[in-house]
Amino acid sequence: MSNVLVVNNIVKKYGKITALNDVSFSVPTGCVFGVLGPNGSGKTTLLGIIMDVLKATSGSFTLLGEAPSETIRKKIGTLLETPNFYHYLSGERNLRITAEIKGLDYSQIDDVLKRVNLYHRKTSKFSTYSLGMKQRLAIGAALLGNPSVLVLDEPTNGLDPVGIAEIRDLIKSIAAEGKTIIMASHLLDEVEKVCTHVAILKSGVLIASGPVDEVLINEDIIELASTDIASLAKALESVTGYTQMKVLETSVQLYYNNTNKEVLENINNHCFNNGIVLHQLQTKRKTLESRFLELTNV
Repeated sequence: MSNVLVVNNIVKKYGKITALNDVSFSVPTGCVFGVLGPNGSGKTTLLGIIMDVLKATSGSFTLLGEAPSETIRKKIGTLLETPNFYHYLSGERNLRITAEIKGLDYSQIDDVLKRVNLYHRKTSKFSTYSLGMKQRLAIGAALLGNPSVLVLDEPTNGLDPVGIAEIRDLIKSIAAEGKTIIMASHLLDEVEKVCTHVAILKSGVLIASGPVDEVLINEDIIELASTDIASLAKALESVTGYTQMKVLETSVQLYYNNTNKEVLENINNHCFNNGIVLHQLQTKRKTLESRFLELTNV
């Protein structure tokens, strides 16, 4: 099976408000797939539909190659809300209750607690856990039953830097075991460091989807300037290798996937041979953040 999830033209409306508008994408097996977008972009609504918490207005999707059903969803571990455990019970006892709800025995609990690095605190009350520990216990609950797919909604939301790092490391280690992870986040940095694939939502519309290194590509920008910007831009039209050109008021920018010293020398020589004397020729880096802002502000 090549795709764990295939979403086809999903629409969700609340009266006159369209929360999701014709969203389509697929999630490859074995990837860490980030659903990325600003707050209010439709991420949680989308995950709610996939897990049958909400019903789509129109459209369809398949999970694990089949139409959604209760049997299929039992094969998926989920964390869609803030961890909802009994504060006066221990981590172990809370997982026992989760296992009972899922119709499982208790045989996996110790292994799961070790997996999320909470075995040494298994008898401690949930109320004594840090926010990061509470989130790790929630991921542990999702791992009960050994699902092949995990669906996590904002797994690092509200955590301090230490807690965020712990959750990131946990997600990457779980993914290394071959599980597919689908996670929603509004944090670009989180998606960049954890995910292999991404779908970017803005106001319920899918802006882009695909491998992270293609959608959120880092680019080099070569910025050039001369006394005659129009002539400079004209001369640069015959240069090869760049992905786009931007003509600004006082400079021209050429975008490259990768640049080196030879590229700069060739551009300089090309301009000189066309009678253009450059008084600026420098390389800048286009950041992932600027690419994300560019996508979500279209």
